[in-house]
Amino acid sequence: MSKWTVEIDVDDAEEGTRARVRLTDGAGNSFTGIGLARGDLHALDVPQITAELAVARALADLTEELLSAVAADVHSAVLSG
Repeated sequence: MSKWTVEIDVDDAEEGTRARVRLTDGAGNSFTGIGLARGDLHALDVPQITAELAVARALADLTEELLSAVAADVHSAVLSG
């Protein structure tokens, strides 16, 4: 069994709320997704909404990065096999 670790950092920046999601596998490989929630969402009565949106976008970005890595690994395996 291998252990995968997820770290999520959320920061308020001038351009909005930024989230960074880092996924690390048991072999030491690391994947990162970045998400940004822009605009005047802070004015809404739900203060957590910008963080949630930024994290959702970072997770979507991470998914794309991970799928690209899988595709590259499969391609390599096919060429070498």
